[in-house]
Amino acid sequence: MPLLLQALLPSTLPSSSSLLNPSLSKNAPFSCPHRFSALKYPSSRRLLRCSLVSVSTEVPPTMGEPRGARLSPAEVSRTIMELSSTGTLSTLTPEGWPLGIGARFVVDARGAPALCLSQPDSLFGIGGRASFHVQFEQSGSRTPQCTLLGSLSKPDDELLLRKLRMKWEKQFGEQVNGELVYLMSIERVLHMEDFKENGVWVACSEYMNADPDPLRDFAEKIVEEMNLRHAEDVQRLCNVFVDSGFQVMGAKMIWVDRLGFDMHFYSEKGVFAARIPFPREVADEKGVKSSFNSMSHLAWEVEKNYVVPDFEKVTCLKKIM
Repeated sequence: MPLLLQALLPSTLPSSSSLLNPSLSKNAPFSCPHRFSALKYPSSRRLLRCSLVSVSTEVPPTMGEPRGARLSPAEVSRTIMELSSTGTLSTLTPEGWPLGIGARFVVDARGAPALCLSQPDSLFGIGGRASFHVQFEQSGSRTPQCTLLGSLSKPDDELLLRKLRMKWEKQFGEQVNGELVYLMSIERVLHMEDFKENGVWVACSEYMNADPDPLRDFAEKIVEEMNLRHAEDVQRLCNVFVDSGFQVMGAKMIWVDRLGFDMHFYSEKGVFAARIPFPREVADEKGVKSSFNSMSHLAWEVEKNYVVPDFEKVTCLKKIM
């Protein structure tokens, strides 16, 4: 039996007699993962302070990977901004020198960062062009990042300023002087999946209209527990759902979101990355645990030859080492 514990992934498993049946019901939710399509959430937010940019933000699906298997660059960038609390503000000094300084921040409802800057006029001019770079390490193996381009100004909305100060106190455990708060007006965003990866430009409107991933607050906890307590199941998921063409010596889960999870696996040919989609989109911690439990059980049945795999395997592999 797979090693996923009931305490982590509660689910009712089939009886031992049903496991000996070589055929799996076509109505079983995880018998054909490729038949489920990802859901899309409409957004009715009104966008403010967005410049018009002629930047293509359409990212074609990767060959060998189902369409809708991963979050968009805009969604990943919004998620990074929600999970991080520090970044690097870069701009020009009055003398024309490029200068980058570390800064803590919170974000408003549209994903715009609000920074606390003490005497910024002595370093650079407020209102000029600036960039804000933020990155977030995942499982010590990948660092997605985004760089926001725009300008800084003091928020002129008292209600917005009050909300930002409350969020600052909640996140950092201290009050902030409203006179030192500056809000960034975003023009566009550069998203990168990791170091040494090519960047993708994201339009301001797409960034502000995107929603951060709903699993972000507990994704790291689930990934850590899967890798530490259920390593055998993690490798089994890789063996069964990924068509690598060679023997996998080890596997590690890197991150999970509402559409699926990212894996690194190790072989004599090197280290590879793969994306395994969920059969259906999940929206909360219970849904993630249920999906992992069902997929792990199906993988165990396939490994034991109790059922014939009736799903589309992942064939998109990227060598990273």
